[in-house]
Amino acid sequence: MRVLAVVGPTAAGKSDLGVALAQAVGGEVVNADSMQLYRGMDVGTAKLTAVERGGVPHHLLDVWPVTRTATAADYQQLCRSVVDELLARSVTPVLVGGSGLYLRAALDDLEFPGTDPALRAELEAELERDGALALHARLAGLDPAAATRMEPTNGRRIVRALEVVTLTGSMPGAMTSYGEHYEATYLGVDRPDLAERIELRVDHMWQAGLVDEVRRLEGEGLRDGVTASRALGYAQVLGALDGRWGLEHARDLTVTATRRFARRQRAWFRRDPRVHWLDADTDLLEQARALL
Repeated sequence: MRVLAVVGPTAAGKSDLGVALAQAVGGEVVNADSMQLYRGMDVGTAKLTAVERGGVPHHLLDVWPVTRTATAADYQQLCRSVVDELLARSVTPVLVGGSGLYLRAALDDLEFPGTDPALRAELEAELERDGALALHARLAGLDPAAATRMEPTNGRRIVRALEVVTLTGSMPGAMTSYGEHYEATYLGVDRPDLAERIELRVDHMWQAGLVDEVRRLEGEGLRDGVTASRALGYAQVLGALDGRWGLEHARDLTVTATRRFARRQRAWFRRDPRVHWLDADTDLLEQARALL
């Protein structure tokens, strides 16, 4: 039995297709969105409601508190446990999400270097004090090839790279090979009007109470969550609550950041030769069923 993966940039329509596909093949959905793993992060991650899930069981939603630092290695262990259990029941796992590294961690033969909590805490403190550019410069001195593979402003990735380089001497190379842990079919969803869809989605999040959601999660330790506090929308609203900008500007910043993130997602998945890209102008489910 094959694993199905519905992938692509944010706001393209992956979640709805995942539900329809699971209904069509008698499968169950497995979340592959890194931020939907967090309890209470519902509005800002466009998490489907119980009604929108259409009776299809969904796995790996609301797994962690917002204070938990998420890693691809943790997701690998969680996801494979669920996928193996579904396959054992002869149920088709339908992975849905746009977190490219998480998907590869679960579905491909990837091994992750270990971690050192004390070193990680030290690097996080340096990131807060000196900024991402300073840490990126240090990484470039230690491992130039690793530094060229990541944006100088992506502090979290740089911290992880420095941790790995310090512990092992070098960062693993670019992931250009595709050794599969599971036999999988990848269905790609993208839209020519994605920029407009993202703006509409952010407007809906504001109307649906994202600001109130962030205020509530503050009380649950959102600001202490290294991963969750940097999520799209949440980071921008936290900035507004700090007085760094107004809520309307936070909304504009969220649109801009989400569009930038969608471009990175698109580039990531377009590099993967295994993805079958569906035509957004015709019925997605019918195309998917024809491919299967």
